[in-house]
Amino acid sequence: MGVLKQLAEYLYLRKPDPNRPKSQWIGYMHGINRLSLFLFVIALIIIVVKLIVNH
Repeated sequence: MGVLKQLAEYLYLRKPDPNRPKSQWIGYMHGINRLSLFLFVIALIIIVVKLIVNH
């Protein structure tokens, strides 16, 4: 699966692939990846806002 397709699934922009294997551990991994991606996007937004406000 492509990286962009996976990111779209993490950001809820695309439905998950129904044919991919189901596993409890893969579900945990995807949950942690989704959380880290959201935190990264929030951190980027905070950095951009601070840069804009200070200038």
